[in-house]
Amino acid sequence: MSKGLRPYLKFLANCQSMEILWDAHCQKMATYGFDRLLYGFTRYRTLTSLGDPEDFVILTNHSRAYTDVFLGEGLYFHAPMVHWALENEGAGSWRALLDMDKSKTLSPAERRVFAFNISMGVTAGYTVSFKAISARSKGAIALTARVGMEQEEVDAVWAEHGDDITLMNNIAHLKILTLPYTAPNRSLTSRQREALEWVGDGKTMQDIALLMGLTSATVEKHLRLAREALSVETTAQAVLKAAFANQMFVLDA
Repeated sequence: MSKGLRPYLKFLANCQSMEILWDAHCQKMATYGFDRLLYGFTRYRTLTSLGDPEDFVILTNHSRAYTDVFLGEGLYFHAPMVHWALENEGAGSWRALLDMDKSKTLSPAERRVFAFNISMGVTAGYTVSFKAISARSKGAIALTARVGMEQEEVDAVWAEHGDDITLMNNIAHLKILTLPYTAPNRSLTSRQREALEWVGDGKTMQDIALLMGLTSATVEKHLRLAREALSVETTAQAVLKAAFANQMFVLDA
């Protein structure tokens, strides 16, 4: 294990805050020349979709000018390295993009993504695709090299430190999956969370009303608002989605 790796892995294992973990990880990857990161994870993948983008876990330190287009306008759906990540596990060099451009095998949609990335200084890097934990889940992280670094330099860094970088990103990914994450417009109030927790414990509506000191009608109101916040149709779906996002049974939530 290389010098400095053990303390960082220990930090990741004990971190209890998504914000603190992500800030530290961005700083750590920057020491290898990767100054812009984009992490994405979904639990709602199907054969034709990655699910509702509002349900993705997205962490990034890219500029708004970049994310508003790449994520907001859906360019990610046509990104060659996203396609690669969906079909592979492990680390992939962005040299594949240069080879596709050189051989003119990029589709028009992929070429648009390629041109946009070049315009934003996203020209060299690596993508780490994580081992899927279910048929419907997938996670990956794109490590963008600082402006001015050529892919040859990045590949040289990877040849020396790639195993450590891959390990750190895998541990960070596994830790992220354990931490509470609230997607935009998906947050729950403490009362909504409590009602869902009691449902998850198998309590009836009458039981929950007694335990929460509320009327059954008020409990149902909290559950309805929780369903609306999580954009689901049933309370069972709400319990599942809240559990996936680690928003239930969380200490000091």
